[in-house]
Amino acid sequence: MLNTNLRTTLMAGVSTLLIASAAHAQSQPQPASNEIVVTGSRVIKNGANSPTPLTTVATEQLQTIAPTSLVDALNDLPTFSGSRNQFSNPGSSATGVQGGNGAADVLNLRNLGAYRTLILYDGHRVPPSLFNSTTDVDIIPQELISRVDIVTGGVSAVYGSDAVSGVVNFVANRNFNGFKAHAQYGLSQYGDSQNYDIGGAYGTRFDGGKGHVEFSYDYRDNDGILFRSSRPWDDLPAVGGGGTAANPYQLYTNVHLAAYTFGGLITSKAAGAGYMFGDNGAFSKFVSGAATGNNAIQVGGSGAYNNASMESPSNQHQVFGRADYDFTDTLHGFVVASANLKTNLAYPGYLQLTNVTLNGANPYLTAAEQTALGAGNFTLSEMMQNAPRSEVLSHSQQYYVNAGLEGKIADYAWNLTYTHGASELQTSSENNINYQNLYAALDATTNSSGQIVCRAAIANPTVYGNCVPLDVFGPSAASAAAVSYVTGTVTMHSSTVMDAVDGSFSGSVFNAPAGPVTAAVSGEWRKLSYDISSNGTPTQYVNCASYGYANPNCAAAPNAAAITLWGTTFPYSPTVSQSVWETAFETDIPLVKDAPLIKSFNLNGAVRYTDYSTSGSYLTWKVGAVWNVTDEFKLRATTSHDIRAPTLYDLFQAVSVVNGNFTDTINPSKPTTSYVPSINVGNPNLKAEDGYTTTLGLVWRPSLLPGATLSVDTYHTDILNAITTIQGFNAQTQSICYGSGGASPFCSLIQRAYGAASPTNAAAAATAYYIKPFNIGKLWTYGADVEAGYTHTVFGRRADVRVLMNYQPHIYYEQPGSVVVDQGDAGWGSNGLIPSPSFQLTALVGYQVTDAFRFDVSERYRNALHRSGVLTQIWADPIVPAYATTGLTFTYDLKDRAYVPDTQMFFNIDNLFNATPPLEGYYSGGTSAGAAYEFSDNPVGRAFMIGVRIRG
Repeated sequence: MLNTNLRTTLMAGVSTLLIASAAHAQSQPQPASNEIVVTGSRVIKNGANSPTPLTTVATEQLQTIAPTSLVDALNDLPTFSGSRNQFSNPGSSATGVQGGNGAADVLNLRNLGAYRTLILYDGHRVPPSLFNSTTDVDIIPQELISRVDIVTGGVSAVYGSDAVSGVVNFVANRNFNGFKAHAQYGLSQYGDSQNYDIGGAYGTRFDGGKGHVEFSYDYRDNDGILFRSSRPWDDLPAVGGGGTAANPYQLYTNVHLAAYTFGGLITSKAAGAGYMFGDNGAFSKFVSGAATGNNAIQVGGSGAYNNASMESPSNQHQVFGRADYDFTDTLHGFVVASANLKTNLAYPGYLQLTNVTLNGANPYLTAAEQTALGAGNFTLSEMMQNAPRSEVLSHSQQYYVNAGLEGKIADYAWNLTYTHGASELQTSSENNINYQNLYAALDATTNSSGQIVCRAAIANPTVYGNCVPLDVFGPSAASAAAVSYVTGTVTMHSSTVMDAVDGSFSGSVFNAPAGPVTAAVSGEWRKLSYDISSNGTPTQYVNCASYGYANPNCAAAPNAAAITLWGTTFPYSPTVSQSVWETAFETDIPLVKDAPLIKSFNLNGAVRYTDYSTSGSYLTWKVGAVWNVTDEFKLRATTSHDIRAPTLYDLFQAVSVVNGNFTDTINPSKPTTSYVPSINVGNPNLKAEDGYTTTLGLVWRPSLLPGATLSVDTYHTDILNAITTIQGFNAQTQSICYGSGGASPFCSLIQRAYGAASPTNAAAAATAYYIKPFNIGKLWTYGADVEAGYTHTVFGRRADVRVLMNYQPHIYYEQPGSVVVDQGDAGWGSNGLIPSPSFQLTALVGYQVTDAFRFDVSERYRNALHRSGVLTQIWADPIVPAYATTGLTFTYDLKDRAYVPDTQMFFNIDNLFNATPPLEGYYSGGTSAGAAYEFSDNPVGRAFMIGVRIRG
């Protein structure tokens, strides 16, 4: 009751202030040079005159939202729906939206995909740091960022490809002088998610003020949350059912897998089927749990389950330096260098043995068990709980150099910049099963001395002389030596490099009656390349002939079946590259000034020609208008055509394979007890996406209420030929194929035992599913952003209110021959889509209690969600409840104390009322209980942060 009452009181207070006025515009520190940075345009010098919606948040305010990092604070803003970070579900795959780094901080505007959000640093494109061309924004030097500009509209005509949903520009403080440092420590109330952040910056002028240098360093470490079971609300959830009226989908808790136990479950139809090896290896009957409508999972029972990590442990070193020099009054030069060295660790789950074949005379079996099982082979499935969990360890090294000259010729400004970015990512799958060794270790026998050994060690001692037999009959039966023998580490190394040269020339062309007409011409050349190497590729297979006999886990004929050597494989790709030339023109034309009901009216336009070496040439454009009706009231509008060219990863991604349990929907009664490979491939025939965005907005600054601002911007975005990765194992993909009778191109993603030409043959087992990008028909969305607030003196002290809201009811995915998917207001979707609430709000309230003491309150809210965006699915529990959290920060300023330097101490409580995030689930995730797709909200719970900031 206390929780509800306090939250209601807070929201009522925010609403009252919101009705009274609107959002406070933060002061924007400007760079040292005379050129003002206005994100979204090269010719507009006042952000208030931008026709494109622009949200600016100062670093100081971001720190009150989330003191942990700028990126965490940005993800709490409502427009960043669908971003990924260290809470994203861990996995062992090298593929996916985070490009081989499962805990990368990837920003995503409007949940239209991180690859449609362009990241800038001081107006320049930040090189991609992941091989799928997305950017881990931890490369940004947080110590010296003065503000973050968020453009929510298409601006490809200004910045080039990828700026379809918008741009995030980190604007640097180029003129920092002096010294500052910070240190902070955080911990959740559960005693985990322990984190440290220590950093500092120094800046000074030299040579009589002509030159300026600044440096910064930041170290962050987070212990993470290593087990999902560490949260009382995470009670092994998973989705069961089939999505039909007769068998609706439903989210269950206390879910166990039907085909695995922690000590081994006999799965064959021979004598002993349905028995398991329990505690101490006891041979006992498997106890089934309650049915869920999905043969793979049960509620309760003797089945096993996963216990993956919830927050990825990480640590990183961030180093930055900048040097500026005024060679003359009209010539300025600069060099920027940044590096981020980052390590992430995730635990996807336990090691799994799926239907491995064993012999009834295995010497690890007791005489009674051998009698019960009878002669011959049997199959067994097991989760090896006593073995080390699978680990995915990612080491990334990101480097960024930006150097340039800028100056003036008469009244015209020019700049020329070179950018080099390089990223080295090493991702290791540790405790990865080596099937060559596993099959040798499983086939145990006794030698002439009565010792238990591997049969392969007798048949081929040269190769298998060091084989350690594996006892799988019981939860703790396997020895550490045997587990070490059957597992290993597979490592992938990827290198991504970007080189770019860009320049622009801008200024006033002539004076029109309503004011000067400004224009800018710009050009850019970029080259991007990446390569991938691995010591465990999908084309490495188990050598069945090497055992020297017919090993029961290999085909009777040597190498008759292609069994991948490793449980998790990584791709190999030689160097692939693309280059692009671009040229652009932009102008701002004042048409009317000081007329009745028209204080001013400006027209802004831009056009860009782009030529990709891999996907052809394109023309993008933008037209915008700003109508200042009075000094208080302004209308603005834009319409644009934008593109996202297919990336190198889209086009040429190397083949990679992940084995998994997938439901074959053409025969849903068939148990999913066998691993089937999912094979990722590229599509060299992809075309660029075409985006069309229209925005219409108003800004009101009432003179009767100084310090108040209200802005409302509506948007509508259509993306044609949208590039989407289609998963062959996905239930909807299978439905499209089977409904077409095999005619759909998606049928090429399903391979069966009788050949790919018969993907609809229910009698044939699925032997592989493919994952491949396609240009689907259309992706479109619409909505509105509202920013409002007020700054005023209350009881002689400053009070601030700022509220940001986003309303986005629908994100439609339309594919030919398929039902429409509406990811708006929906939970987890295919291809890694993160939930997209239709209404999100972030409210900030601050008050300066005394000269030294201030408090800030933040409130974050999202509305209730549908569990799925597939409109034809039927759910027994279709709604995920709404969720809100409250943050509280106290700041005490010691700058007026003579005995200390300029110092601030702060204390933050995040999720003040320890709100429990509602459980969610992915409808195709019914075979991963305790591993993935269980939440979208911050799972840490109530957390505390204490810190100090010093400036000298």
